[in-house]
Amino acid sequence: MKTTPKSCFTKVRSGVTAGLVAAGLAFSGSAAADSDPVKVGLMLPYTGTFAQLGEAITNGITMAIEENGDRLGGREVRIVTVDDESDPSRATQNAQRLISGERVDFLIGTVHSGVATAMVRVAREEGVPTIIPNAGFDAATGPLCAPNIFRTSFSSWQTAYPMGKAAYERGYERMVTLAWRYAFGQESVAGFKQGFEEAGGEVIREIYVPFPDVEFQAQLAEVASLRPDAVFSFFAGGGAVQYVRDYASAGLNETIPLTGSGFLTDGTLHAQGDAAEGVLTTLHYSTQLDNEYNQRFVQAYEEQFDMDADIYAVQGYDTGILLVRAMEAVNGNTSDRDALLQAMREVEFPDSPRGPWHFSNAQHPIQNIYLREVQNGQNVVIDIAAEALEDPARGCNM
Repeated sequence: MKTTPKSCFTKVRSGVTAGLVAAGLAFSGSAAADSDPVKVGLMLPYTGTFAQLGEAITNGITMAIEENGDRLGGREVRIVTVDDESDPSRATQNAQRLISGERVDFLIGTVHSGVATAMVRVAREEGVPTIIPNAGFDAATGPLCAPNIFRTSFSSWQTAYPMGKAAYERGYERMVTLAWRYAFGQESVAGFKQGFEEAGGEVIREIYVPFPDVEFQAQLAEVASLRPDAVFSFFAGGGAVQYVRDYASAGLNETIPLTGSGFLTDGTLHAQGDAAEGVLTTLHYSTQLDNEYNQRFVQAYEEQFDMDADIYAVQGYDTGILLVRAMEAVNGNTSDRDALLQAMREVEFPDSPRGPWHFSNAQHPIQNIYLREVQNGQNVVIDIAAEALEDPARGCNM
């Protein structure tokens, strides 16, 4: 397996960069099925709060392609990157740069749900095959669903709803929610609240922090005054690191258990240290999953990139596998979009590190959601919170 230096991706700035080709790492191999390389556009954050997520997704994608001999359907591959900076105001322009300017065959993005909303609107109009490797805003597989829009990650509802029942079953009857105020944070709270109230619980207060603020003292003081049975939270990346540390520093973890969707502790545990011990989360992956595909993936990822695998790397990897298998099915032909999109719909993942999954009619993963507890610095799977859970895809008329 060829090693791709991390610096090829971590030094990307706003504006389009022909990442692998410009770095002298153009994929090579046997004679291409077409004279032109397949152009894969990555619209991801490489700076700011979510930079480490964008890097992990990129690593996963390139890893999957490299394992396939650096080819997609027999053709060379050119990866074109743009740093979206998690800035919704620039999302339309960035998407158009890749679609109209670079004329990519595939558009892949992004992390921030506000950015992805604008990206999806452009992609629906242009018809380019588009894969969302992280952003979980519900509308992507709801009102904004389209034949060319695929998601290899999750929805906000899918990762938060199962925690409602799990929390109630642990004896938590009165809870507070605390999250960033933007689409994904608010939808995560709504999903948790639905599951918690259906189980018999009561959310006594919803507290929000402006995105991407990482000052939590006032909100944590409010939690302490409310004395709930537990707290449900959504934060990710650097924000999750600071939040979990501050929660423990305030002494809340000693009396008020902390729960959340799994982004709270995925890819952040080393930086959170002992502060994360005992945090309970629901997510569709853990590095501790006991299956042969996950064990191989975790080892290979750590060896290649000198960093721990996490959910973002897995979602990137499965995105790359989707490209590999769909392009193989159409023998590298990207000119017949209908055939290519049909091939993408038919790809299944019996061998994913996260466990087996496949696409729903809304082109969203039907997958297991695991209940995890941080034990000795690891997200240990203690149960399956929801088996083969399908997003309801409300409003999808595809």
